[in-house]
Formats: sequence, C-alpha cells, structure tokens
Amino acid sequence: MLTATAAGTLLGALWFVPSANATVTDQVRVGTSATPTSQVTQQARVTSSAVTTYSDDTQLADTGSPDTTPYIVGGTIFLGLGAGFVAYSVRRERLGF
Repeated sequence: MLTATAAGTLLGALWFVPSANATVTDQVRVGTSATPTSQVTQQARVTSSAVTTYSDDTQLADTGSPDTTPYIVGGTIFLGLGAGFVAYSVRRERLGF
C-alpha cells in the first residue's frame, strides 16, 4: 500500500508541473523606427485578410504540439498493470501464501 500511495502522490504532483513550451515570438530589435516599413505594412495586410477569411470559420490554431496519443495509451496500460499487481499482492497476502 505504501508503494501505491507513493505512486499516486507522484502522479498527482506531476499533474501540476508546467509545460516547457516557451517560444520567442518577437525578436529584440536594436534600432526601431517610428514609421512602419513596407514589409511590416505588407504583413499587416496579409494578417488582416487572413483574419477576415477565418472570421466565419471556427478553427483552432495549429500550435505544432506533438501527438500525445501513444503516451496516453502507454500510461493507461502501465497504470492498469500496476493496479493489477497491487490487487494480486493484496489478494495473495490475505490468502496467506
């Protein structure tokens, strides 16, 4: 029971660990000007047209996150296997082998 409690506590604590998906979105500029360049103006036009294009269509942003399905399936299998071992150990202890 001590092992199961320790494992449950560890899994509960890991639930609150923040993810490390920090990305730099804006580069630091050494010299900035007050007037926008033609490239910035063009990017603003492209962005505004993209926003109006997707205003009627509800889509989530592509964040580039990895597929977590194998981790969830593997974790569930190992959790079930561990619970089975604990249940077997408790049963065996009660039978007095």
